[in-house]
Amino acid sequence: MRILVVTDIHGNRAALEAIREPFDVCLCLGDIVDYGPEPGACIEWVRANATHTVRGNHDHGVAQNVTVQGAAGFRYLTAVTRPLTIQSLTPEQRRFLADLPTSRMLTLGGKRFLLVHASPRDPMDEYTLAEATQWAPLLQGLYVDFVLVGHTHQLYSLDVNGITVVNPGSVGLTRNGDPRAAYAVIENGKVELKRVEYPVEETIAALEGFVSDPHARQLLTDIYQGRGLVGRWAVGKTADADDSSTEPTG
Repeated sequence: MRILVVTDIHGNRAALEAIREPFDVCLCLGDIVDYGPEPGACIEWVRANATHTVRGNHDHGVAQNVTVQGAAGFRYLTAVTRPLTIQSLTPEQRRFLADLPTSRMLTLGGKRFLLVHASPRDPMDEYTLAEATQWAPLLQGLYVDFVLVGHTHQLYSLDVNGITVVNPGSVGLTRNGDPRAAYAVIENGKVELKRVEYPVEETIAALEGFVSDPHARQLLTDIYQGRGLVGRWAVGKTADADDSSTEPTG
């Protein structure tokens, strides 16, 4: 069985459509929306292709119209793009986001999987690093073979006390300076962490008609091109906490 795992698409249709892996099952770990200029198209891709999807904090925020205040960094970008995202979606698309579960347990190919956006302890908001020492207490009492997470936009696979933790990185919003779309493929218990180039200029062109705020548009353009706002913190004259770890979820 070939399993495609995607997460943190963030409205970037061009990046999502560049992933052309064959798969038997597609798993989506949330954050389909916010930031990017084509959230509706991304929701429709997930609805058509993902066998199982869990809710991310940005999906929740858009579905519930959670307002965000921020003067810099990703909180600022969320504050600018969330109203635009909500405005661009149909009521049915927002209902799809609202109906997504926050976690899902399932068995595929004889292996047990737990799907959450952030962590088993806090499915939508906890920020977990690629460190076995941080993950060990979070996995206690879980009788699974794989825990699949997103949220941090960090691409990694860890073996922690017999459980494989996989974060496929971000399809649509790099935070490590690599502009390619990231994802994972799991086949016969083996994890492949992968990246693929996509037509970044298409996303930037779509951004022109989506975001009128010139500063936000330039920040997003820099991110799509692989520079600016990398890592957990916004890097620049003003550092601001990444909204993925501090954004209120209502």
